[in-house]
Amino acid sequence: MEEVRSFGYLCPKCGKAVLGSRSVFALQAAAVRIGCACGESELEIQTDGTKFRLWVPCGLCGGEHHAEVDAAAILTGRGVGLACPETKQLCCYAGEEAQVRSAMEELAIRAEKEKCEEKEAFTDNVIMYEVLSELKDIAARGGIRCTCGSTAYGIQVHRDAVDLICRQCGGKLRLNAGTDEDLDRLCCQMTLTIRGTKGMTVV
Repeated sequence: MEEVRSFGYLCPKCGKAVLGSRSVFALQAAAVRIGCACGESELEIQTDGTKFRLWVPCGLCGGEHHAEVDAAAILTGRGVGLACPETKQLCCYAGEEAQVRSAMEELAIRAEKEKCEEKEAFTDNVIMYEVLSELKDIAARGGIRCTCGSTAYGIQVHRDAVDLICRQCGGKLRLNAGTDEDLDRLCCQMTLTIRGTKGMTVV
């Protein structure tokens, strides 16, 4: 029975795990392509006899990665994993079918979990909304200004913090917005002062 090697990746378009197998002979004879059933992504595998070159659609960052792997690592042993340079997490597997299938199941579960976590835009949605409401009240009474003298500012919202950015000099004040303590701290402030990037102006 001819030896078979398997390849797996996560489709960046539909999010499903893609698993394909090819004989060792086929891998050594010509370029191989393994595509997702959705038709939107394809793993390409080429070899020069000593190395394999892989073009991997990445379901973690959405891009495509190029990797070179020694032929022995692909054709023998349990297999190898290739990591996404953006997330530093494994995104492609090659080797024994059982090993690759198990690894792909874990990858699919992890990717789905991360996708669900991304749906929660903030560490604590209630705290973030309260912080933004409090900032609105402080701004309404003219309580936000910069040491450069400007009262014009912009807001940049992060997962667990809010940045007040001076429109005149670019100075920034970061306010944490992830816990009850962060909210209590803000509620005690009558005014907020952005530390400007220019020298202070006497007004």
